Amino acid sequence: MLVNMKEILGRAREGRYGVGFFNAVNVEMARAVIETAEELNAPVIVGTAQVLLPAMSLERVAEYLIPMAKKAKVPVCVHYDHGLTFEKCMEALQLGFTSIMYDCSTDGYEENVAKVAEMVKICHAMGATVEGELGHVGDNEGAGRLADPSDYYTDPAMAEDFVKRTGVDALAVAVGNAHGDYKFPPKLDFQRITDISQCTGVPLVLHGGSGLSDEDFRTAVREGVCKVNIFTDIDKAGKAGIEEGLAAGARSMMGLIPYEIAAMKKVVANKITLFGSAGKA
Repeated sequence: MLVNMKEILGRAREGRYGVGFFNAVNVEMARAVIETAEELNAPVIVGTAQVLLPAMSLERVAEYLIPMAKKAKVPVCVHYDHGLTFEKCMEALQLGFTSIMYDCSTDGYEENVAKVAEMVKICHAMGATVEGELGHVGDNEGAGRLADPSDYYTDPAMAEDFVKRTGVDALAVAVGNAHGDYKFPPKLDFQRITDISQCTGVPLVLHGGSGLSDEDFRTAVREGVCKVNIFTDIDKAGKAGIEEGLAAGARSMMGLIPYEIAAMKKVVANKITLFGSAGKA
């Protein structure tokens, strides 16, 4: 069933478990995520991000994700992640996405507050939910890499003010996490997660989940993280599945698809179980 993010994360916060958000830039990824969630009777969040649109446009993503979510036997939120422009966020809403992340984290604080508060009013009027970001989650490589990530960590007192003034349904935090492959083992600031969770009272979101240890995830969820974003791990798994299929003698796309989906489903099942959302639908 198609739901918004609040319907999933409200229960996750109360039950102290995490829910995976998996980017799905093709039908095979979407199948791997939703079919696994159904098999494990778990709520799930699936969607895409603005940075991934070169691989598949918002319109094309909506064409397969929205119907799949509606037909699913478990709660599925279709989320547009890291929306960087107002126009693209509006497009996602109009296409039927039930949740929007409006990422204004690189703007000044007051501008971030004003822009996200406006988005919240619009989305709530349409029955959709909003995720904001305070602090800034950079990349492990590329243009978004931060020389000193700790300079951009989320401040708990500022987070409390941000949530009160914007009305966001979930808050992405910067606590030592980063997007993409980790070059060195990350050191998450768990006390900061605890403090932010207590100050804000909203579900927290951990971006850059691929590559963290199982214990990192368990501790982060225990301290207040309710949504964990995963893409790199399933993206790599899909590629590995294709390579396995080629090695096994598959010589057509149709022959490779089962290998691709099976490999991604293993990763999704592992994350759902690790986050504690299996059986929580």
